[in-house]
Amino acid sequence: MTELESARHRIARRAALELNDGDFVNLGIGIPTLVTQYILSGVDVVFHSENGMSAMGPPPEEGAEDHEITNAGGDWATVRPGGAFFDTAFSFALARGGHVDVAILGALEADALGQIASWLVPGKRAPGMGGSMDLMAGARRVVAAMLHTDRGSPKIVERCSLPITGGGAEMIITELCVLRVTSEGLTLCELAPGVSARDVLALTAARLIVPDHVPLMRGNR
Repeated sequence: MTELESARHRIARRAALELNDGDFVNLGIGIPTLVTQYILSGVDVVFHSENGMSAMGPPPEEGAEDHEITNAGGDWATVRPGGAFFDTAFSFALARGGHVDVAILGALEADALGQIASWLVPGKRAPGMGGSMDLMAGARRVVAAMLHTDRGSPKIVERCSLPITGGGAEMIITELCVLRVTSEGLTLCELAPGVSARDVLALTAARLIVPDHVPLMRGNR
């Protein structure tokens, strides 16, 4: 596994710990789709894929792919017993209607207000916003799961400079740390192994509240 792949899986492993038994969960494109691989034993959640599937399972083993079953990002997926397929209108109604307990979304930027920008870099071809705006408005909890930097440039900023998808993210999980969005600002809650608060501060373009003691990131002991 490359360093980048390891970082992506570290984020997904930690994000999986935010899910509780019985949750109805939407996973965004990219890093969030890896969360299906890290659900704790004894925790049963139902994954919703906005392209029209509930009870989405982990990726299939190589050679066992069903070419009619993919996640919202077009990657191979599986469906668990009792799963269902439905049209986009119904899928978006689930997102908008307050039926999603937790949405774990990727981001190009996230800021101190809990806003994320996830769909457009000016001057580049945009795939579209998809259902991210609906999920940020309708999900009971929103967690941003993202790499901390882009080629060394901070992706966590005081205010997003890219077009905003929506607000309301309560937590940001990166390969370096876990940040919680509070009324006072971003609070450093956990640190990945081998990472110091000084490292995080140097790679973050937002003011951080740093407690005297910051515990090790859960799921990475």
